[in-house]
Amino acid sequence: MNSAYALRREICEVGRRVYQRGYVAANDGNISVRMQDDRILCTPTGVSKGFITEDMLAICDLDGQQVAGTMRISSEIRMHLEIYKLRPDVYSVVHAHPPTATGFAVAGIELTQCVLPEVIVSLGGVPLADYGTPGGPDIVEPMKPLLKDYDAILMANHGAVTLGKDVMDAHFKMETVEHFAKIALVAHQLGQVKTLSDGHVNELIDLRERFGIVGRPSCERSELPLAGGGEEKPNELVEQITQEVLKKLRS
Repeated sequence: MNSAYALRREICEVGRRVYQRGYVAANDGNISVRMQDDRILCTPTGVSKGFITEDMLAICDLDGQQVAGTMRISSEIRMHLEIYKLRPDVYSVVHAHPPTATGFAVAGIELTQCVLPEVIVSLGGVPLADYGTPGGPDIVEPMKPLLKDYDAILMANHGAVTLGKDVMDAHFKMETVEHFAKIALVAHQLGQVKTLSDGHVNELIDLRERFGIVGRPSCERSELPLAGGGEEKPNELVEQITQEVLKKLRS
């Protein structure tokens, strides 16, 4: 574990990066890191992540009680604390609103198809959690079934959250999520998302295990035609999607 000073510098650096890349606007988003088993260093409320300094950061315990810092912690730190409780292997959490990935979250579309080798190896996929009201316990409840397996999750109508072994690791995963979303969006616009074959996916999963990346679910291998692509007419595609939704609702 890095020193407290180094952790503060890393949070501020990641704050500048997410702001410069447009992953957050105004005072959006929050970043935290586990200093000790019961101490979390986090960004305060009401401050732009692009202009945060080391002295602004606060420390709280796993119950959300602030124990250090002159600026008040964000109410959304409770989401981070639940993640730390559920995942002892996680040492940093980044929450942001990267525009393209958040667009997928608003549209209700997961980023879980077997498309990019780098995503399959590092994340497996990026599932979508149902909406939870920010600022309270409701925000994390829809995420709990996914948090035990995934290091990156889209939050319906809200943004994305990534988990890492340190602050930079969590940030790089956020970069991967947004990069994946941009590529997926172009593929959607072009009319079809072609997934990798089972053989190629299995090779990537073997590679992932050799890298020591364990416990990540595989991606979805089904290839679904999208509006504007394939041989199906738009009305036929809408009917197919409707039937699939009704099937899931009845199950």
